[in-house]
Amino acid sequence: MTEFAADRLLLFGATGDLSRRKLLPSLCALDADGLLPENLAIIGTARSELNDSEFRNMAREALEEFLPAERRGSMAQFLNRLSYQQLDASTIEGFDALAAKVADAGTRKDDEDGGLAIFLSTAPSLFGPTIAGLQHAGLTGERVRMCLEKPLGTDLESSCAINDAVAAAFPEDRIFRIDHYLGKETVQNLLALRFANILFEPIWNSNVIEHVQITVAETVGLEGRVTFYDDAGALRDMVQNHMLQLLALVAMEPPTSFDATAVRDEKVKVLRALRKAAANETVTGQYRSGAVEGKVVPGYDEELGKQSDTETFTAIKAHVDNWRWKGVPFYLRTGKRLPERVTEILIQFRCVPHSIFEGAGTGLKPNKLLIGIQPEEDITLSLMAKVPGLDEDGVRLREVPLKIAMPDAFAEKQRRIAYERLLLDLIKGDQTLFVRRDEVEAQWHWIDAIRAEWEANGVTPKTYGAGTWGPSAAIALTERDGVSWHE
Repeated sequence: MTEFAADRLLLFGATGDLSRRKLLPSLCALDADGLLPENLAIIGTARSELNDSEFRNMAREALEEFLPAERRGSMAQFLNRLSYQQLDASTIEGFDALAAKVADAGTRKDDEDGGLAIFLSTAPSLFGPTIAGLQHAGLTGERVRMCLEKPLGTDLESSCAINDAVAAAFPEDRIFRIDHYLGKETVQNLLALRFANILFEPIWNSNVIEHVQITVAETVGLEGRVTFYDDAGALRDMVQNHMLQLLALVAMEPPTSFDATAVRDEKVKVLRALRKAAANETVTGQYRSGAVEGKVVPGYDEELGKQSDTETFTAIKAHVDNWRWKGVPFYLRTGKRLPERVTEILIQFRCVPHSIFEGAGTGLKPNKLLIGIQPEEDITLSLMAKVPGLDEDGVRLREVPLKIAMPDAFAEKQRRIAYERLLLDLIKGDQTLFVRRDEVEAQWHWIDAIRAEWEANGVTPKTYGAGTWGPSAAIALTERDGVSWHE
C-alpha cells in the first residue's frame, strides 16, 4: 500500500444533504481543532451551477445551521480551503475540467509529497460512469484513494457490480467504504471495552452470556427519502450495514493488533459464521398512523401516497455458529416511528449457577451490560447489591447500575460528528474503521437469504401503530425464549 496523506479532498455530491449536514460541518470542526493538514484543499463537485464564491456561501449557510458556533473556529480560514467545479457525472464531458480544477487546488508541486482523496456519494447507477470519467481524466493514479458512501447496491449481485467497477480503477487498499456507525465514539469504545480490560474477555462467550440484543430505533418517518426507502426497506437500509457491523464488533475474536487488516479479518469471520435465519426467526412490520413524542403522525402508506409491501420494521433472531457463540441468540430490532430514538447493545449474562440468597424477596437478577450509542453515549453495568437495613426474612438484594456517561467521564473532550473520525482517517489513509469488500459481500449473502425466504413464503409486513415498539410478533419472537426486549 502506498502511504501518503492527501493534500486534496474531492467531494462528489457537494451541494447535497449529506454534505451540508455532515461532511462540511465535520471538516470545519476538524479545521477548528487544527486536525486537518495545513495545506489541504477541498474541491466540491455536483450538478449545480455554482462558482467558488457561491459554493463558499452555501457552505457558510450550512455551517451556521448544522455546526454549533463554538466548534466553527475561524470559519473564514476553512472557507478559503473550498473551491467548486460543476459536473454532470453521467457523461464523460466535464471530467477533464474537474481534473484541471483538482490540479490547480494542490499546493504541493511534487507528486511524491501529496495525494488526492475522493469522497463519492452518489446514486448507485452513477458509480460506473463516475469511475470511467475519473479514469479518463487521470484521477485514479497511485496517489488517489476512493471513499464510497452507501448505498452500495440492493443485493449481492448489484453490490458486486459496483465493487467490480471501482476495483477496475482502484486496488482494495485504496478503497474506503463508509459505515458512519463505525465513526461513533461508543462503537469504537466497544473495542476498548472488550480488548483493553481483562475482566470482560474471559467471560465474553456462551458460558456466561445468555443472549445479546441490538436495537436501532428511530422516531422519524420517511423524511424526504421516499423513493430510496421504499426500494430499500429496514432490512437493507439498517440491518445489512449498521447492525451487522455492530454484531461483528460484539462477536469478533481478539485481533492480533489494532490494524486495519487484523480487525477486519476477525469481523468477516463472524459475518461468514452467521446461520441462515429460519422463517420463524424474522418479523417484518409497517407503521400506521399514531402518535410519536406527543405528535400525531401519518402512516407509511399515507406518507408514501400508495400501498406498499416495504418493511419499516424488522426483528431477527440471529445465530453465530462458532465455538464462542454456539447457542447464544443475537436479537436484532430496528424500525421507524418507534417510541424513542435509541441505538444500544445489551449483553445479558446468565444467572449465577447457585444462589445462596434463596427465599422470598431476595430479588436476584442476572447481570447485564448496556452499551448506549445514541442519543446518549454511555455504558451501564448492572450488578446485584444488598439493600441496606436489618431484615428478619434474610438478605434482600437489589439491582444497582454502575454507569459511565462518556461525556462526563471525559469532560474535556467535545462530542464529535461520526464523520469527523472517518474523514480524518480517509485523509491520512487508515482503513481500520472502513468496511472491506469481503465484509460487504458476507453481509449481503446473509441479507439476500432472508429476503428470498420472505419472497418464497409470501411474507408481508404486519402493521403496527406509530409510537409503539413494532408488531406484537416481535414481542413473541423473544418471549417464546423467555426473553423480553430491553425498553
